[in-house]
Amino acid sequence: SSPEVHFSKPFNCAAMAAAAFVMAQPSAQALTLRARHGCTSRECDQRADGSFTRGSLALVSFSAAASLPRRASVRPRQAAGGAAPSVAPEDRWLLSLDTEAFAKELTELGQKLREEQGEEDLRHLKRVVFWSDLCAVVGLASLWMTPNPITILALSLWTHSRWTMVAHHTIHGGYNKVDPSGHYSSKNFGMGSLWRRVVDWFDWMLPEAWSRYHNQVHHYRVNEPDGDPDYFEKYTDTWKLNREFMTVLSMLFFKWAFAAPNTYKALKLSQFKGELPANFDPKLTMTIYQVFRMESLGQAIFSAGELMTKVIGPYLLLHFFLLPLPLLLIGPSFFWNAVANLFLAELVANIHGFMVTTFNHTGEDVYCFSSGCRVNSPSFFLRAVTGSVNCSTGGFLNDFLHGYLNYQIEHHIWPDLSMLSYAKAQPHVKAICQKHGVPYVQENIFARMAKVLRIFTGRARMRRFPAHLERQEDLIFWDDRGGVLRDVQRSPQDLAPAI
Repeated sequence: SSPEVHFSKPFNCAAMAAAAFVMAQPSAQALTLRARHGCTSRECDQRADGSFTRGSLALVSFSAAASLPRRASVRPRQAAGGAAPSVAPEDRWLLSLDTEAFAKELTELGQKLREEQGEEDLRHLKRVVFWSDLCAVVGLASLWMTPNPITILALSLWTHSRWTMVAHHTIHGGYNKVDPSGHYSSKNFGMGSLWRRVVDWFDWMLPEAWSRYHNQVHHYRVNEPDGDPDYFEKYTDTWKLNREFMTVLSMLFFKWAFAAPNTYKALKLSQFKGELPANFDPKLTMTIYQVFRMESLGQAIFSAGELMTKVIGPYLLLHFFLLPLPLLLIGPSFFWNAVANLFLAELVANIHGFMVTTFNHTGEDVYCFSSGCRVNSPSFFLRAVTGSVNCSTGGFLNDFLHGYLNYQIEHHIWPDLSMLSYAKAQPHVKAICQKHGVPYVQENIFARMAKVLRIFTGRARMRRFPAHLERQEDLIFWDDRGGVLRDVQRSPQDLAPAI
């Protein structure tokens, strides 16, 4: 399975013999790892097979070819019998792509956008915050009323906007350099205390857990079935009940039943010291059910009680019961009307959130990838585009309702820019993709949701990126705990700009 390597110039016989030996041996990748990293035979064999020693914090180079001289050019792997692997018609654009030139143009555009960020971006954020707060005022002022569409929609948009726009882009660092007050800083917003969580972004998820799960794992491993926590095809394939029924349940309850425990798992894995519990699978999707199950088996890295007291419980009690409690002074009916409005608004916010977060990387026209790649490498930029989807863009109301997640391609290319920068970048990114022949998928929300539902219900499959057309020098393995800050070939400083 090793790539065929062709050398542009002759070099010494020892190097040629070594290259031939690497390609001839059945454990070629393991031999390369032993030579480079000094690991034991067993450890390197495990890594070469894609299985990591539990607790390993190192990232291991994916390709044996990477250890060969730089003047070697890597051709696609050859199939049995020496024939080149076939390329599906929808993948033929890759054969003529200059990935480095494509990535260079995107890098230059990103630098220009960063240099232009300033007061205008902060004003735009404050405009989003104003409309979010206005929704809160309308919803809370009418909270006492019999459940009605105006109250429910206002409350749900309040919840939706604080998550998808204000918290999401702030915690990514999109406003770190444009807000002199430091309030909209990725290090401060919603972090450090229950008070900051309540004031800045109060939701089912812990902000620190969301940051680890989303910013550092999902963004570094987009659409990798074994690594991306938002790769939905992997989850839906495990459903034992009717898939249509499970899809409806996911729409209604995914935030507290899936997102809250799964994000907290990512945080706990990053903090866990020593050996993980026996039989604990770091790649397991940590739903509410799995939290109780793992605890009963003695395989948990956190208890159900810890999840309730630190993550889910505060939001459940304070938002749904303490917030409307003063209405009891007026009458029980006012209090229970408020509770009903809050719960119905939560269901609407879940459906809304499901729609604007699942389309981003899901559909039979969206690529998934069988291995990891280095952050900010040419492959990273290519995956940001071909593993993501945009919806209809333009117009403040349209963008607000989409949570500015309709600029998902631009967001994955440069995760730490402002919402306004993504809107500015979108036509330029689309033009660069057209110039290089790279698919740029953009459709309206209803067309995208139809494709999402086909994946969720098992009627379609994600598109597989041809492994033999990957840039071998960009590929790596990640560790089992979502470790993303160390690479055996690069220092942590090389990765810092993408965090």
